[in-house]
Amino acid sequence: MRERGLEPEFPGAVTEQLRTLTGPAAAPPQTKDLRDLLWCSIDNDDSRDLDQLSVAERRPDGATRLLIAIADVDALVSKGSAVDRHAAVNTTSVYTAARIYPMLPERLSFDLTSLIQDADRLAMVIEIVVTPDGALDGSDVYRALVRNRAKLAYDSVAEWLEGRAPAPPPLAAVAGLEENLRWQDEAAQHLRAVRREQGALDLETIEAHAVFTGEVLSGLEQPQKNRARQLIEDLMIAANGVTARFLDAKGLPSLRRVLRSPERWERIVDVASQLGEALPGEPDAAALEAFLTKRRTADPLRFPDLSLTIVKLMGSGEYAVDQPGQTPLGHFGLAVRDYTHSTAPNRRYPDVVTQRLLKAALAQAPCPYSASELAALAAHCTEQEDDANRIERQVRKSAAAMLLENRIGQTFDGVVTGASEKGTWVRILQPPVEGKVAQGAAGLDVGDRARVRLLSTDVERGFIDFARVGH
Repeated sequence: MRERGLEPEFPGAVTEQLRTLTGPAAAPPQTKDLRDLLWCSIDNDDSRDLDQLSVAERRPDGATRLLIAIADVDALVSKGSAVDRHAAVNTTSVYTAARIYPMLPERLSFDLTSLIQDADRLAMVIEIVVTPDGALDGSDVYRALVRNRAKLAYDSVAEWLEGRAPAPPPLAAVAGLEENLRWQDEAAQHLRAVRREQGALDLETIEAHAVFTGEVLSGLEQPQKNRARQLIEDLMIAANGVTARFLDAKGLPSLRRVLRSPERWERIVDVASQLGEALPGEPDAAALEAFLTKRRTADPLRFPDLSLTIVKLMGSGEYAVDQPGQTPLGHFGLAVRDYTHSTAPNRRYPDVVTQRLLKAALAQAPCPYSASELAALAAHCTEQEDDANRIERQVRKSAAAMLLENRIGQTFDGVVTGASEKGTWVRILQPPVEGKVAQGAAGLDVGDRARVRLLSTDVERGFIDFARVGH
């Protein structure tokens, strides 16, 4: 982290600021009181930095009114404070197999600014009305006091939504919440269907995480996409779109998350051709999604590898400043024009910046950042996020090297995930780890399948070297 310009520890000034905090932020005048609604959170089993709650209301005309509450981090982390300065350096939480390095101190992100169960918390609420055909029929943004009724987890909620298990106890314990969550799921499905028609890519890009038996690393586990993860994903994409358009309508700039047209579309076309499918010569999100949907059905076992290939070939997302009235760059993978990051302020600094912009818009106050400040933040947040991803990937590789160090000489099936002058990389299927093709890489390109033999591992450096076999 230090080599890449991130700070692994909080400075003393942060500790001093924390001593001045006596509890969660108090609600200012005119704050809506929405604590009586059936709010719930859905996240990973072990998540404590809870950023979002959601609730639904069914209207007589069949439309669904969705409310998404986002933790009001700015209420306790003011611009320029010691905590803010540290967060502005790292710009993101860093999640590694060895340790989690939160962007905010745990007293904030795990407690005072976390939307924990059975606690009153301030939030920014994004309201969306979704019609049965997936259209948006109105939206709003305001501050409110909320209370989480049930802390739920992705996997158990997904099993219940898909009819494979009864409602998890925290869900069943709250009267009316099961019906409410089904309303949310139904609205999310409508939103997803519209985005799919517009070309949103349904990729499986969840990274493997380390599994420990006590203190011993015992494996790497690849979480699967499921109905609950999709529900939250769809609601957050919709909320981020509303946020971007709200700021534009109020005459304020926004920090957009953009993904330009794929950097290596020609290679994506080649990958499709190898699988017997044809894609147009120019980038086309709808055509790419149709291809991916077909491949998911035809070969679900290897679809995650195809997803990884497409993600690598599409290139990285970035932050960009969008001025009012400007034509936004949009997000190719999500097939949306208006998209900011606003829904995870405990974990991402751009979301805190967006929160301050929203408050300025609501108060009809001047923009809290100059144009040059926002431009510098966009570039810095992009760079730090990329470096955080590299750090997480490096530690995952160290964990993978540790798992494989007693399997030297064994052979594995894999898919090529990177090919450049710097080298060629392959991801083996079981365990799901990535290493360098140190021998026999000539002629390999991203998306190619290859059989490789494990040559060596270096746990400290996270190196895994393979040799290609059976050309």
